[in-house]
Amino acid sequence: MGRGNTDLLKDILKGVSRTFYLSLNVLPKDLRRPVGLAYLFARAADTIADTRLISRQKRLEYLEVFRAEVRGNGSGRLAELKEVLAGPQKIPEERELLARLEECFAIYRALDTPDRQRIRDLIITITQGMRMDLTTFPGEDEGRLLALKTRDELDTYAYYVAGCVGEFWTEMHVAYRPSLHGWDIGEMKRRGVRFGKGLQMTNILRDLSRDLRIGRCYVPQEDLETLGLTPADLLDPQAIPRLTPLLRDLLEVTLTHYTEGWDYTLAIPRREIRMRLACAWPLLIGLKTLALVAQSRNLLDPAVVVKISRPEVYRILFRSLTLIGSDRALTGYYEALRQRIASA
Repeated sequence: MGRGNTDLLKDILKGVSRTFYLSLNVLPKDLRRPVGLAYLFARAADTIADTRLISRQKRLEYLEVFRAEVRGNGSGRLAELKEVLAGPQKIPEERELLARLEECFAIYRALDTPDRQRIRDLIITITQGMRMDLTTFPGEDEGRLLALKTRDELDTYAYYVAGCVGEFWTEMHVAYRPSLHGWDIGEMKRRGVRFGKGLQMTNILRDLSRDLRIGRCYVPQEDLETLGLTPADLLDPQAIPRLTPLLRDLLEVTLTHYTEGWDYTLAIPRREIRMRLACAWPLLIGLKTLALVAQSRNLLDPAVVVKISRPEVYRILFRSLTLIGSDRALTGYYEALRQRIASA
C-alpha cells in the first residue's frame, strides 16, 4: 500500500479514536492496515446509525447502502451517502471520515481476499447491532424510553457490537503471526468474544444516564421488574439506591468477561510484546473505568461524566510497559485494579 493510503488511515484514525488508536499504534506493523481499516468502517457505520441529521428510517436505509458496499454488491450510492451526511456533520473528525469513505473503500478493495473477507464478516455483524439499536428503541426525539427485555437480549447485543471483534482480532493475528499457530483457535475466539463483551458492558454501564436520555435502556426490563422499577424510573437520579443491587450484579457479569479477556491476554506468547500490550491496555483502562462506575453514587445523573483522565491513561501505559514481560507482575497489577472495584 502506498504511503498516501497509510497516511490516510493514520490521520483519520487519530481523529476518530481515543483508546483504540493507542492499541492500534502498538500492533505489529503488518496488522495495522487491515485492523485500522476495520475500525474506520465500524466508526463510519456508527456515525451513520447515530446521526440526527436524518430520520431513523433513512439511517437504516443508508446503513444498508454501507453494508452492501462492504459485501461488494453496492449500487454506487456512496457518493449520495457522503453528500447527505458528510457536509452537515458538526464533528470535524466524523465529517472527514464520511467525506473520505470512497478512499477507504478503495483501500479495502485492494486488500488480499482473506483480509477483505474477515473485515466484511466483522462489519456485517457489527452493523447488525446498530440495526438492533435503530429497530428496538424509539427515536431520540420521540420522548419515549424502552428497555431490552432480557439478559439474553443484552448478551446478543454485546456480541453484535463488540464480542465479534474478539473473533476478528483472533483470526487476524493467527493469520499474520506465526507464533500463534499453536493456538486452539476455537477456544481463543471464545475468549475473544468474552473480551469484547466485557468492554461493551463497561461502555453500557458508563454511559447509562446518557443512553436513557436518547430513549435507550440497556438494563433488561426483566431485571428492573424484579426491583419494582420501570425504565422511566431511571430518568430520576434519586432512583440510584434502588438500582444499585442490579448495577452490582451487572458489574460482576462484566468482570467475568474480563477474566476471560485476561486469560486471552496471558495466552499471547511473551515475545509478542506488541500484541500483549494492545490487549492489556483496554482491559486495564476498562478496570479503571469500572472502578469509577462502582464508586459513583450518582450514576443516573446526566451531569456526571464517568471517564478516566488522559494522564491516568498514560500512567497505565507506562506501568504496563514495565511489566509486560512478566505474567506474574502484570497480573498483580491487573488484580490490584480489579480489587478497587470490589472494595468500592
